[in-house]
Amino acid sequence: MENPQSEKRRQAHYERMTNTPVHRLVSTLAIPTIISMLVTSIYNTADTFFVSQLGTSAAGAVGIVFSIMAIIQALGFTLGQGGGAFVSRLLGARRVDEAIEAASSAFFASLFIGLLLAIFGLTFTEPLMKALGATETILPYANAYGQYIFFAAPIMCASLVLNNLLRSEGKAMLGMVGITIGGILNIFLDPIFIFVLDFKTAGAAMATAISQLVSFTLLFAVFITGRSNVRIKITKVSRRLSVYTTIVKNGFPSFTRQGLATVSSVALNVSASRFGDSAIAAMSISGRISFLLFAALLGFGQGFQPVAGFNWGAKRYDRVKEATIFTALSGTIIISSLSLVCFIFAKDIVRCFRRDDLEVIYIGALALRLQCAAFPVCAVSVITNMALQVTGQSLKASLTAMLRQGLCFLPYIIILPKVIGLLGVEISQPLADVTTFIISVNFFFWFLRETDRRIKEQR
Repeated sequence: MENPQSEKRRQAHYERMTNTPVHRLVSTLAIPTIISMLVTSIYNTADTFFVSQLGTSAAGAVGIVFSIMAIIQALGFTLGQGGGAFVSRLLGARRVDEAIEAASSAFFASLFIGLLLAIFGLTFTEPLMKALGATETILPYANAYGQYIFFAAPIMCASLVLNNLLRSEGKAMLGMVGITIGGILNIFLDPIFIFVLDFKTAGAAMATAISQLVSFTLLFAVFITGRSNVRIKITKVSRRLSVYTTIVKNGFPSFTRQGLATVSSVALNVSASRFGDSAIAAMSISGRISFLLFAALLGFGQGFQPVAGFNWGAKRYDRVKEATIFTALSGTIIISSLSLVCFIFAKDIVRCFRRDDLEVIYIGALALRLQCAAFPVCAVSVITNMALQVTGQSLKASLTAMLRQGLCFLPYIIILPKVIGLLGVEISQPLADVTTFIISVNFFFWFLRETDRRIKEQR
């Protein structure tokens, strides 16, 4: 029997999502997601910073293992954002029981798939690291780091699902608490495990695994204590193939985006390895710093997604259009401002990681400045993909998701280093971002026309 208090809470949530002014609602939901993304990016950057103190080869190992983490994230985001988009539309349509079924199915599927990945990774750690671009000097560090990341794979996958489910129902603040506490813990544990306990590179991975377990525990507690609008119950796991098909279909853009991020990371490491460990380390450092900036944009966009998905399900297409335009403009301002600051202080930022390696500083600073110059055009591309995904435009969303680190990036990273050397490695992602914008802007205006068409049909 439905708890009257739960029904009252859901009704209040429905009113909030469909009647609160869009700019205020998106901004309110974006603040905790931005904090979550920044904390996650900061503790990843902290890993790079502390490990870099062990040497250039150790710093390169972080870049190699980042490909493994991208695979884990690809699986977690596929089920998390796929399930989250599904849940968001179901809640908007007031189909609560189906939303609970979708959420439970996505969660337990993530645990199972994460376990399979852990078994595979622990069995073939060294061959995987070599395939991902580890040189002979980087390999020992990569093996030590990677093993503990594989151990944590099921928890990392499941945490991503839980966080995305909370965001999908407009409770990003609860998700932020779990992610933030785990992230801060990671930053404190890094120097203890790496230097005090002398676990070196493996210590950074241990700190990450422990912090992920803490985040998972806090996030899961939200669902089992009834503070979310949907509950996670093993008895609600669906036996219907259609539920999983819809989750995967909704999440496929995330899979293509994250999957291609893995492929592009491998291609980047392989291309950089031709120029030595310093090049791999520099691109790893530059990549982590760049993602710290990009995380703010992603966080703002993730605040937009539950608004768009919920109102699409509620057939409030006017609010979907308004939210899309507001988020694209605001995202452009945010990423442009952050990029300008980072561009100016690029050399000083990179120097913090490898102060005694002038080659790493030079390569990393140039790569970072080139990326910052391209970042302002990224907001439209990101918001377009998110809007298409959360409203169920899976084919178009998958195509736009494949652009930035796939269809646009891979040709550049394969061809340019052979033509213009190391500069080709440094400039490939910025060029891919500009190309992605040129293509995505057409989908952006198509989506706005689609919302206009649906608005007219309702009149």
